[in-house]
Order: sequence, then C-alpha cells, then structure tokens
Amino acid sequence: MSAVEFCQVSYQLNQKRLISDLSFTIFPGETIVLLGRSGCGKTTTLRLINHLLVPTAGEVRVNGRSTLDWNSIQLRRQIGYVIQEVGLFPHFTVVQNIAVVPSLQKWEPDRIQSRVIELLELVGLEPQRFKHRYPHQLSGGQRQRVGVARALAADPPILLMDEPFGALDPITRVELQREFARLQQQLGKTIVFVTHDIQEAFKLGTRIGLMQAGQLVELGTPQEFARSTHPEAQAFMSVTEWNS
Repeated sequence: MSAVEFCQVSYQLNQKRLISDLSFTIFPGETIVLLGRSGCGKTTTLRLINHLLVPTAGEVRVNGRSTLDWNSIQLRRQIGYVIQEVGLFPHFTVVQNIAVVPSLQKWEPDRIQSRVIELLELVGLEPQRFKHRYPHQLSGGQRQRVGVARALAADPPILLMDEPFGALDPITRVELQREFARLQQQLGKTIVFVTHDIQEAFKLGTRIGLMQAGQLVELGTPQEFARSTHPEAQAFMSVTEWNS
C-alpha cells in the first residue's frame, strides 16, 4: 500500500499553472527528495499532501484516501511538518513547543513529559539543559532540532520537510544531515524532503524526484539519477562534479 499517491495532480493559482499532471507514488518508510530550482513547484507539491493546498485537478491520496475525504485536522495530525524557518512559538519553552500536538490530542501530562524527554534525547539535546529554554536562547541548529522533535511528537507516520537545513551554516547543516540520516534509520518514517541541494539529495534520499516548471521530469534512486540523460538532471550533476 502506498503512503502518498499523486494521481494526475495539477494546481493552478491566478490562472498560472504551478503543478502539471503529477503522478507518482511514495512508499511507506522511504525518504523521497523533491529536488529542483527555486520556483519549480517543490513546496507546492509538499503542501498538497497535508491539504494546505487543494488540487485544481486530479487527486492526492494519503494512506489510500483522497485528501478531500480526510478531515483536515485529522490528516495533519498524521503528518509532521518541518520548515526552514522552524516556526517555534517564541513565548513557549522547548517543552511547550514540542508538546503542542500531544496536548491538542489530550495526552496525559505524564505521557507528554516522557515523550518530550525521549525526543530531546533522540535529536541530541540534553533534556535538563534545554527543556526550559525559549527559542531565542537557542542556536539555529538547536532550534531546527526542536522543530524536528515537535514534528515527531505525536509519532506521525509521515514527515514533510521543506528545506529544513537551508538557512544553517555549512558545518551545522552537515551535522544535522548526519543526525537526520541516523534518525530515519532508527524510526523508519515516510519522509518527503524538499531541497535545491543535489548533495543533500544524494545523502538523504531513497529516491530523488527532479522537478522542473511544475513537472516531475525524473524519479529514481540516487544511482539512477546519476545516470540520467535528462538535461536538468545533468545540470545538477555538473554542479556536484564541480564541487567535488
């Protein structure tokens, strides 16, 4: 069974088509990286999964059900969401930020506290040191780790990540990429990861989907992507070769 399925999906805004006839399947437990230049439709595709956007044509299915058939709130509670700006509540402590969704789901306080401690340890933040801090007291990398913990708090089966490490310095970015790869190996979530960085795509993706002008022009494993003859794929590969 698929975790997410796009069936001839298009999305149009103000008479401009941003996504055209997307059809592909995301399988449980895989990390699919949506790669492409700015404005190619990566983030739009991501937002169609958790019903932040509604397809103009076609259908997006999550766990076999059209997003139109889901209650939006229930759907989003099945899906963790991590963005580049993190989006932590500035007046909440680390504990309160991570506990948002479990609190909405009426978890018992003891269970919430236990889950917060577990997640802080999982993302490499020492609980006693960090749990009472506010976002402005954290570094960019630490805030991003809290953002990942918050997305995982209610143990959603699907995780959407929209350029989560893009605003970080190169060293912190590499550290978090390694941490993310370790987490994925441990947790086995279904992850859709948006980036414009080909090296990040190769490090993290089970498969890489290359987007260009709102269309999916290539989809395959990193090894298959490296052999692609598509001009856009070759353009990205030439950047990798130049950097190496």
